[in-house]
Amino acid sequence: MDTDLLSDTFVVLADTMVADFDVIDFLHLLTDRSVALLAASAAGVVLADPRGELRVAAASSEQAGLLELFQLQNDQGPCLECFRTGRPVTAAVVAGPDRRWPRFAHAARQAGFASVEALPMRLRDQVIGALNLFRAEPGPLDPADLRIAQALADVATIGLLHERNVRRREVVAAQLQAALTSRVVIEQAKGKLAERLGLDMDRAFTMLRDYARTTNQHLTDVARDFVTSSTAEFPPPARRQQARRQPGR
Repeated sequence: MDTDLLSDTFVVLADTMVADFDVIDFLHLLTDRSVALLAASAAGVVLADPRGELRVAAASSEQAGLLELFQLQNDQGPCLECFRTGRPVTAAVVAGPDRRWPRFAHAARQAGFASVEALPMRLRDQVIGALNLFRAEPGPLDPADLRIAQALADVATIGLLHERNVRRREVVAAQLQAALTSRVVIEQAKGKLAERLGLDMDRAFTMLRDYARTTNQHLTDVARDFVTSSTAEFPPPARRQQARRQPGR
């Protein structure tokens, strides 16, 4: 085994924080390196979508991709069992039909594969997919290769989950910043309105909110328009006419 390639693979799979991170390219690297490093003829990855349904995410060859798709369409095969149980599955398909997955076994032999290793992409109790190694030779992988294959799947899983969490945090942070910015604008509008009309801050806020509701506008938009307007009137004359035209008001 190429130890330098193995080390580089682990480094690349662990680094999902690059600015131009591409999930599909990341998963294709996982399948390609799995074939290059292990005694596998082809490799594929299936991942669960937000509804928990498996999708073919990457494959090192067209045959492997079609075989992955065949499993999903026929709801049978080692990758589905691996995903559902969270445990590795070894399937020898060369010596006649496999009783567990007869249609898959036939399709695998037709594609030139004699055995399959399905490895869970799992972190603790969370299973997000499976890494599947297709082999032209019968029999299971060498135990040392199997440990490396599971380690590759584990590192890729951690990288994917970390990247998802970072993106989720970025969305939450952006939403929080937008909320804080909106709050500043509203406070400015309250202060300006309270000063112009000689009101207390609570009454000024009530006027802003009621006007936003009457004219079917966002409160932040009303506040921003008033803060940036040159008129001292509230609501502005044009807006007052619009408010009176609201049906049912």
